[in-house]
Amino acid sequence: MPGDEISPKTFVLVHGAWHGGWCWREVADLLRGRGHRVFAPTLTGLGERRHLMSPDISLATFVADVAGVIEAEELEDIILVGHSHGGAVISGVADAMPERIRALVYLDATILQNGESAFGVLPAEVVAERRRKMAEAGGIAMPVPDVTAFGVPADHPRADWVRRRLTPHPVGSYESPLALANPVGNGRPSTYISCTDPLYLPMEPARAYARQAGWTFIEMPTGHDAMVLEPEALAGLLDGVG
Repeated sequence: MPGDEISPKTFVLVHGAWHGGWCWREVADLLRGRGHRVFAPTLTGLGERRHLMSPDISLATFVADVAGVIEAEELEDIILVGHSHGGAVISGVADAMPERIRALVYLDATILQNGESAFGVLPAEVVAERRRKMAEAGGIAMPVPDVTAFGVPADHPRADWVRRRLTPHPVGSYESPLALANPVGNGRPSTYISCTDPLYLPMEPARAYARQAGWTFIEMPTGHDAMVLEPEALAGLLDGVG
């Protein structure tokens, strides 16, 4: 019937710290099953690209990663989704190529202003703890935390799957500032999805910003890794954007 026709959309899903494109697997499959195009790139130094770990990786590297996929695949009219640290990445992409973006979705995500870094907005005690663990590991990356840090219960059916795939995160992407020539979102319609059970406290400033900015604000009763914990519900929310 005409009313049942699917209007295909193009999604680019950007993961957060310690994760990779793999974390979107179920959400991507569900969206593709609804007739949409979906891309879930892995950022430099993470996931299957962990062999590229380097002290030179910065937030700008991540922005270039995603912009490169958009350019190489010649994508237009994109719904750009960023989870957690990926929120800073999609802000950078929207700043650089707003004409390619249909809408932005910040999934329990970081929001940085021009010149701000992730370490600059996180609580001091969180930054100190992450630096301490990195120093103990003697590397250039923040060691992987337990899955429970992402709201995934230790006995959850997907906990071991997540645990096996998490990789150390390049600290340079937390130390380097985000460069924006325009306000966050660059005028594109923006939605913030707040995961509330349990609430991931480091994202409280971002939630406050989204509310004050008048963005569409959605509360989702699940943990921080919503794409792992509630893929069906998240796919449904994303399908309704734009």
